[in-house]
Amino acid sequence: MHIAMVSGEYPPRWGGIGSVVFHLAGHLAARGHRVSIITRTHKDRAPSQQGVSVIEVPWLKAPMAFTRSYGKQALLALKHLHSLEPVDVIHIHLPLASFTRKEFRFMEDTIAPVCSSLHGSWLGEKQGVLRASKAKESATWRNPNDLAIRLTAKYYSKYERAGVLESSVCVSNSQSTLSEFEDWYEPSKDFRCEVVLWGCDHKVFRPPNQDDEDEQLSHENIRKKYDCDDELALSYMPDTQTPMILAVGRLVARKGYMTLIRALPEILEHHPGARLVVVGRGHMKKRLLKNARKLGVEHALFIRSSMSFDDLAQHFRSADLVVYPSYYEGQGLIPLESLASGTPVVTVNQPPLTEMIDTTVGDLFNSGDPRDLAKSVCRILDQPEQRIEKAKAGRERVLSTFTYEHNAEDFERIYTSIMKN
Repeated sequence: MHIAMVSGEYPPRWGGIGSVVFHLAGHLAARGHRVSIITRTHKDRAPSQQGVSVIEVPWLKAPMAFTRSYGKQALLALKHLHSLEPVDVIHIHLPLASFTRKEFRFMEDTIAPVCSSLHGSWLGEKQGVLRASKAKESATWRNPNDLAIRLTAKYYSKYERAGVLESSVCVSNSQSTLSEFEDWYEPSKDFRCEVVLWGCDHKVFRPPNQDDEDEQLSHENIRKKYDCDDELALSYMPDTQTPMILAVGRLVARKGYMTLIRALPEILEHHPGARLVVVGRGHMKKRLLKNARKLGVEHALFIRSSMSFDDLAQHFRSADLVVYPSYYEGQGLIPLESLASGTPVVTVNQPPLTEMIDTTVGDLFNSGDPRDLAKSVCRILDQPEQRIEKAKAGRERVLSTFTYEHNAEDFERIYTSIMKN
């Protein structure tokens, strides 16, 4: 079948949506399907995958408004694509593409049935921004994207509702996201929606291979770079006195990094050799470092703005623990990438994170509570033998449930169910 995917993110624009679309497209192509990606223009070339073509369209570089300008251009590209090579299924990844109900009906009536993926909602993003602001993570006005979400989420939510009402099928990336859409957009009784949680690349994100000399050298270099390199740490031993705590994601308020920094003094009180490594780009870097200085923990904090994909995968392997303190997610892929790498996860005790993480593979804390976060981190670090068991259980959970192989099978079935005879 010929699948047209409309996605506002696609590599080299690596976001959560870009990552899952890239891998899903590759796995569908490997199963014999043709996949055409319609995405936003980018200065760098998209990576090639056999059986996957990429069509780039212009877009207005403005917060939130880009989703509408991109949607209009994507529809033009979709019409042209269909005239050249008939499309069997359209897969739209919301909310980064905005279409009206009329446009959804046009696609359904004249091109192909539509499957809309619900990656989270603008109203949910707004709630996350407000919760983060209330917890004094950062003022909303400091980030144009956060401000735009706060002011215009309700307006742009009408495009999400259009997808819910007019698509042949919707696929939510968590039960939590599905509940949001049902509560806010009141779909009709014949609304069809399935829940398919995204997987991760378990071949890239994998446990350490200590027999690989180059990989072992990379691990040692990482631990030395962040001043957490006692002999036990260099050998991946869980009872190291210099544990490496990793946090990955954009440096924006709703990701909860200020809460993590505020938890660091108590973590260091119990584990003085611990070091926190944050990997992500965003407007909050200076404020995080400033707050770390005020709290007297700047020596234990390292912030990296960017790195290669392979280097990031090695960071997951080299870390003793990953912390994910986000205030809002549609699903959240970082915890899965951590589990696949054999690294336990501490995250918030709320959906959708609890649909992936529990105390058998990590620990949970109350959102926005630095003291509770510190207690969760210390519980993991205080029990090195249990950490080994959590690491094994996490890897097994990913392989059994959260892989792109599973996703490709699920979506192939869903596409087939809505295709026109």
